Amino acid sequence: MKINEQCMPCLINQAIKTAVLTNAENREELYKKIFEQMSHLDFSKTNPEIVGENYRLIKQHLGCDDPYKDTKVYYNQLFLENIDAYDEKILSVEEAIKYAIVANIIDFNPVHSNVNADIQHFFSNIDNLEFTINDMDLLLRDIQAASNILYLGDNCGEICFDKLLIKRIKDLNPQCSIYFGVRGEAVVNDSTLEDAHFVGMDEYATVISNGDYALGTILSRTSEEFKAVYQKADVVIAKGQANYESLSEEDKNIYFLLMVKCKVIAEYIGVKEKSLVCLKNRI
Repeated sequence: MKINEQCMPCLINQAIKTAVLTNAENREELYKKIFEQMSHLDFSKTNPEIVGENYRLIKQHLGCDDPYKDTKVYYNQLFLENIDAYDEKILSVEEAIKYAIVANIIDFNPVHSNVNADIQHFFSNIDNLEFTINDMDLLLRDIQAASNILYLGDNCGEICFDKLLIKRIKDLNPQCSIYFGVRGEAVVNDSTLEDAHFVGMDEYATVISNGDYALGTILSRTSEEFKAVYQKADVVIAKGQANYESLSEEDKNIYFLLMVKCKVIAEYIGVKEKSLVCLKNRI
């Protein structure tokens, strides 16, 4: 899914939001660097690629490898402290899928400004939420038949619920090998190897870096190790919008689990914003 012109304000706002939240010095100079980079925008690329490039520039300006580290630790710890209670509450793999998708609301993109309020709202109303697109039956069928599953994570905090879903996938198919993919470098609040190990993801899956600094999964830029796992996977479970944007045109058995958070993605998929989606790739 190539970048849309409606994404451009969000790309700029993402940079501004990060600069403000991290108390960046010499912001005017940073903004000039971002604008200069954006002036050479390649419209054949995906939005996650551009975010990754801008964010790398921000990290260089700040002299910090992970500007959102404190925020990531906060949300990982917040949900990790309550993971046993959620584990007892989730009674089926179907419920675990819903919780994992609702947890996708934990995001710090520029169109999402009320993270904590949305977390409280959606989790308190989770029993009343319905899927707009629900290919769950197909997903469960493919999970049961799979030898290798690649689960592509998204945000910090959210990965605690990914862990609970993967635990139930392992119960459903004990013989399958499960891999949990994370970003190769810190980018906004997306999960890295450090985050995955912090929440104990390696209890149920082999954690693997994709070797890249973009949002989502840009296959051409991933490591050879990651490509090998991707190629042998019978099922790929991809969390979040960035993974959808970067993989929706791939010819692979991919299931996208996401909460739709922006107008561009909503229109592309054909749903309303804040829809819960479990979508099998149509390619």
